[in-house]
Amino acid sequence: MKILYFAWLRQRIGVGAEDLNKPACVTTVGELVAYLIEDKSKAYATAFREMEAIRVAVNQEYVSFDRQIENGDEIAFFPPVTGG
Repeated sequence: MKILYFAWLRQRIGVGAEDLNKPACVTTVGELVAYLIEDKSKAYATAFREMEAIRVAVNQEYVSFDRQIENGDEIAFFPPVTGG
């Protein structure tokens, strides 16, 4: 799967995108976040500390963190979008 990070998430993690084979223990977006926090660097824990301030899209569609994911999905994490 392709994982994209935008705005301050990208800054805190240090990368804008990464490819990852979906671990067998991961079935939802929320489980993916937990896996990233546990398996990756401390930067992921810092980036995802404020979950209520993070939005997610799977295959360019806004979803909740309980959304099921597959290995070929594109998952994007970003702060809320504001307009003017």
